[in-house]
Amino acid sequence: MLEILQHEKKTVGIKQTTKALKQDIAKALYVAEDADAYLIDQLIELARSKHIEVIKIESMKKLGKACGIDVGAAAVAVLK
Repeated sequence: MLEILQHEKKTVGIKQTTKALKQDIAKALYVAEDADAYLIDQLIELARSKHIEVIKIESMKKLGKACGIDVGAAAVAVLK
């Protein structure tokens, strides 16, 4: 499931992912379960209101690594 993140166009991080969701250019949302719930819950709600698939990943570290970065990532949006 995470392999797709290495090959797709994406945004990484809360701010860029929120922007992509608001601009309707995201087709899937990946969120880390260990990220700040307040921020993640807002992203999940926004994605669901736009009928975008939400995929939960167990840790920020795994999500960051799947994106090819050396730090954790709270949220990632796969772009259309």
